[in-house]
Amino acid sequence: MKFSFSALIMMVAAGAAKAATEPLTAQHLWQVARPGALTLSPNGQQLALTVTRYDLATDKGDADIHILDLRTQQLTALTQHPDSDSAPAWSPDGRQLVFLSKRGNEHNQLFLLPLTGGEAKALTKLPVAVQQPKWFPDGQRILFLANVPKGFNGDFAALAEQLKQRKDNKVTAKVTENRVYRHWDRWLTDDSYPHLFSINIHTGEIADLTPGWDRWFSLNGDAEFDISMDGRQIAVSAVTSAPPFDQINHDILIVKTDGSGEFVNITADNPASDNNPKFSPDGKSLVYGAQRSTFFTADNNQLIRFDFKPQQKTNLTKDWDISVDDWEFGPNGTLYFRAADKAKSALYSMPLAGGQVQQLLRQADISQLQVGQQQQLYMVQHNMNQMPEVYSLDNKGRTLKQLSRLNQELQQSIHWGKTEDISFAGADGKMVQAYITYPPNFDASKKWPLLNVLHGGPHSYSGDSFSYRWNSQVFAAAGYVVIQPNFHGSTSFGQAFAESIHGEHPTKPFLDSEAAVDYMISRGFIDATRLAAAGGSYGGYLVSWIAGHTERYKALINHAGVYNLMGQFASDGTSHRVHAYGGAPWSGLDTMLQWSPAMFADKFVTPMLIMHGEQDYRVPVTQGLEIYGVYKGKGLDARLVYFPNENHWILKPNNSIFWFNEFTSWLKRYVPAGPTD
Repeated sequence: MKFSFSALIMMVAAGAAKAATEPLTAQHLWQVARPGALTLSPNGQQLALTVTRYDLATDKGDADIHILDLRTQQLTALTQHPDSDSAPAWSPDGRQLVFLSKRGNEHNQLFLLPLTGGEAKALTKLPVAVQQPKWFPDGQRILFLANVPKGFNGDFAALAEQLKQRKDNKVTAKVTENRVYRHWDRWLTDDSYPHLFSINIHTGEIADLTPGWDRWFSLNGDAEFDISMDGRQIAVSAVTSAPPFDQINHDILIVKTDGSGEFVNITADNPASDNNPKFSPDGKSLVYGAQRSTFFTADNNQLIRFDFKPQQKTNLTKDWDISVDDWEFGPNGTLYFRAADKAKSALYSMPLAGGQVQQLLRQADISQLQVGQQQQLYMVQHNMNQMPEVYSLDNKGRTLKQLSRLNQELQQSIHWGKTEDISFAGADGKMVQAYITYPPNFDASKKWPLLNVLHGGPHSYSGDSFSYRWNSQVFAAAGYVVIQPNFHGSTSFGQAFAESIHGEHPTKPFLDSEAAVDYMISRGFIDATRLAAAGGSYGGYLVSWIAGHTERYKALINHAGVYNLMGQFASDGTSHRVHAYGGAPWSGLDTMLQWSPAMFADKFVTPMLIMHGEQDYRVPVTQGLEIYGVYKGKGLDARLVYFPNENHWILKPNNSIFWFNEFTSWLKRYVPAGPTD
């Protein structure tokens, strides 16, 4: 059979059109190339970045280092190795990159790669993992982080033997007398602590810059630090609280780099946490973030300038009701920073001396800010219907430009649902913001089921971002209109709005959630008999609260949700819960229990899917098992999906796809998908 050229063109076009109508699925999420670790070359002409791709067959991701030429926009793979290469850092002369990789080792080590050609050379071969490399300004040494046991004396050979004995020890007990003894999915009881080390790239000599230290820099294992321009000092955010850690406080320490370990605490006067120190280009000052509350983990982060001579502090954002994050210096000393503003990311600039703050950009989700010459800004950006790519912002003309095309083919093959940013009257008549995601084939003349997705935190927000865990486009593509309300307690809407649920944990968010559903029904295209609610963490808590306070929903989905507030005193963090709940098991018990969904189990009727990970220390797995046991004990419809090797999040590719399939299958069992006339 013969085809004309025009017929062939029509067939190709028809095939392209068909591909463009494919809805987003959970499988697609693991086909997305994920850019990360953006870092600008010293001459401002190239970006080094990692690109991570996942393989369902191995259930793992592999990161390689790429170079993006900012003049030609050409993206070139610099490394291609079966082991992930990460954390690239340019040498001050721009001729070499240091990065992390295993490459045959048990743990990540330092590798040095000349950009003039040649293979990567291993700089370290230590018995412990190496983290966060950063060059000293002289280009002769590299700073890095490594966890070592308490009492480490600098002998890595002896350390290797010590670690082997630990590994061979048949006793597996973990013992503590501390209030904080585990974090997220790891225990903190092995008496190992991060130290800062330097290595001479020519001789290989390693020096411990914090000898004898037995403090954490952060509970998640990494550190926020910077090196002064003369290389003589390191500013680092570190935990200064003493055992038993009734409160965790971070201070900014100025550490000498001579190996003495001597330091000065410049924020000892602030009982709350201080973070992310960065030296100014002229070395005369330091900028860091500071919170003021010791009981509110999402307290606004304010930008502080610390001048060395004379030693004084200036709050640069004291009149702001927005929490500042991720700041960088421009070539002229201008500060550029990111902040969440009404459920979107925004970029700002201000003089280091203080003064007028300018909003440069407010849209989507922005991360990994890098500042170049002539007010050029570089970042990774994505939104609810745009996969992540690298962008530049010309601050002079405020022109945003896409630089990478990592996901262009996949992006164009998806039939995206329309999204909408709306507001409605919630609790106390206050306006509440929300996002709506519509199915790709949405027709407003028909009636659709509604999925109400409630975010966790509670002090976070549902943003205009491309999520790999709670992707509204995947839910919408299954045949549901999706609403994501940013209820009272959400961040990015001011301090008062975030604090408004303290002491009365569920009431206003529940009222906001119900008002969101009422608003959607009032639009005329929602079938009020086909409603579902889903949420994770605090969102799962709200789902459990909903189960005891309304029967309007036909299906509920509870991922890693809090059920019994008493049980949350087994969480990895308990110090802030007394304030959040308005009481504790030892004081104000009745007040606390009135906000516990477990107290309303007698009213449960709505079918519930419960999903939880064994390694979840934020909301211990017993919370999910308990509500499941209650449901089955009452003879109600419930389904338990238990992940023995996941934490608070479902992160493994095949588990993630399974999670999404369980999610949508449960919805369809009780809430028929798609439109009706």
